Amino acid sequence: MGNSIVESQMEDVQQFLSNTVSTFENFLNETTLLVLKEEGQGDERYYKSILSNLRKLLVFCEEGYEACRIILMSDQFQRGAAEQTLYKLYHHCIEEFFSPKNDAWYENSRSAYTGKNSIRFHHEVPVRLENLFRGLESDFQKIREELEYYETDYRTKMMQSK
Repeated sequence: MGNSIVESQMEDVQQFLSNTVSTFENFLNETTLLVLKEEGQGDERYYKSILSNLRKLLVFCEEGYEACRIILMSDQFQRGAAEQTLYKLYHHCIEEFFSPKNDAWYENSRSAYTGKNSIRFHHEVPVRLENLFRGLESDFQKIREELEYYETDYRTKMMQSK
């Protein structure tokens, strides 16, 4: 891929991360465990797990945004650093959104074929959580499709260098 394509993708990802960070911050600043318990009838431990994972995602997205900003601000565009950053963003932000390590929610892969939202919760959750994920999912899916290339390309490069 040429420098201009990678640079353009970095700019797109930076904008996506900026919007995502803002959405996560707003949600987490307005939503407490007490609010979720009042709005839903679910398990407190489950709500804690979801909030914990959202905080991790926020940190990953903030770090990714900062990495994109630094690379894009440098005097000379560093394609290798950009590709490595996009690969890491794919794993830390995108994959974590669709399949968090703590399994607080999961992706129903069949939903992709129906055009419906694919994020599913193991238990019933308050509407505000459902709305958060509905609002974010399409942007995450779009960036996922753009960055899947780096998943395979970066691994191939690493295997060839060994």
